[in-house]
Amino acid sequence: MTETTLRQIPFSDAEGTAKTLDDYGSDVVLVVNVASKCGLTPQYEQLEQLQREYGDRGFSVVGFPCNQFMGQEPGSMEQILEFCSTTYGVTFPVNGKVKVNGRNAHELYKALKQTSDAGGKAGRVEWNFEKFLVSADGSVQRFRPKQKPDAPEIVSAIEDALVAAGR
Repeated sequence: MTETTLRQIPFSDAEGTAKTLDDYGSDVVLVVNVASKCGLTPQYEQLEQLQREYGDRGFSVVGFPCNQFMGQEPGSMEQILEFCSTTYGVTFPVNGKVKVNGRNAHELYKALKQTSDAGGKAGRVEWNFEKFLVSADGSVQRFRPKQKPDAPEIVSAIEDALVAAGR
């Protein structure tokens, strides 16, 4: 049996269909746990800007709603998608709700959390809008929630990953 790579770990999209990161056809993916009722929710706007700027070069933001942080994503998938579309014009994929921490954390997040941030800290997702940049080769870079999606270190990491992927 072959080892499943991070990009091949299955999850459910917003309609409940099984997907993997590879299914989005993007070489570089920014995985983000999102929430509609969080002080960081305006990051959706910057995430969408990244999607529009780099989407045609083999990049995609991939959102995963999570209700683990003070119940800040309580809505149904229909409500979440409506909010994302009407409030922030989100065009990137927003998938089914997941747990990112604890015994019932999704397998994708169990794998992602093994990555250390720039300060050398791995482990638990701290809050909504933690970002994991997954390159074409499966390498991962981690950015904490308060780092805005358009921060120079994130933009530079995206551009470097796209160049490395030949995009």
